Amino acid sequence: MKILITNDDGIDAPGLAALYDIACGLTDADNIHTVAPAYEQSGVGHAITYTAPVTLEKRDNHRWALSGTPADCVIVGIFEGAHKPDLVLSGVNRGNNAGQNTFYSGTVGATLEAALQGIPAIALSQFYGPRLDNQDTFSAARQHGLQTIQTILDRDLWLNGTTRIHYNVNFPPCIGAEVKGTQFTTQGFRSGAPFATAHIAGQLFVKGKPQQQEDTGVGTDIHTNMSDQIAITPCTTDLTDQTILQRLRLP
Repeated sequence: MKILITNDDGIDAPGLAALYDIACGLTDADNIHTVAPAYEQSGVGHAITYTAPVTLEKRDNHRWALSGTPADCVIVGIFEGAHKPDLVLSGVNRGNNAGQNTFYSGTVGATLEAALQGIPAIALSQFYGPRLDNQDTFSAARQHGLQTIQTILDRDLWLNGTTRIHYNVNFPPCIGAEVKGTQFTTQGFRSGAPFATAHIAGQLFVKGKPQQQEDTGVGTDIHTNMSDQIAITPCTTDLTDQTILQRLRLP
């Protein structure tokens, strides 16, 4: 199996190193290639750099840093690499990409692009919380990441009709030994949009709201994580709301 790994925290991020170690449990190191942003690209979603050139810096025979977004990294990894990947893994992100965070996430943006390119893809993120203070931040991902990915691969569900599917995995805010299981979940929805403006020292910023510990109900990704379980959410490349579409079509 040939694997392409990327992230949105940048090529030197510790979560990417954790993901590489996880990927080594799936295939030989020679089959793993990394194309990741040269600098942090958190919050860029599925942005593509197509109005300006991008530069690719070789770090070693299997690792490249790109002056672009996570989605750019997937495109470059597919079309500039020696072999088309069989699987794209993105992460492990520093912070959760559950609930509305999913829409903003460059980590998930990478897997969306892979799915649009017809390649199975899984995003992996680590929920933060007070119990992780002074603990190994990526302990849960390191201990359970390989089995979680294998669970998804064993199901082998990448199409819903003609619509491509990619997966969003969030690890709970606890160390690996405290993880209580794995659930397939829906995307939760925290109250209100997660961003607003703030004025700090005379400057205008876009800042996140303090919503990260807000529960979203049984069966959702956030509730599952807050129950110390791993959340696996299947995501679709089709944004159509089929229920509303049927209502609109009624005479």
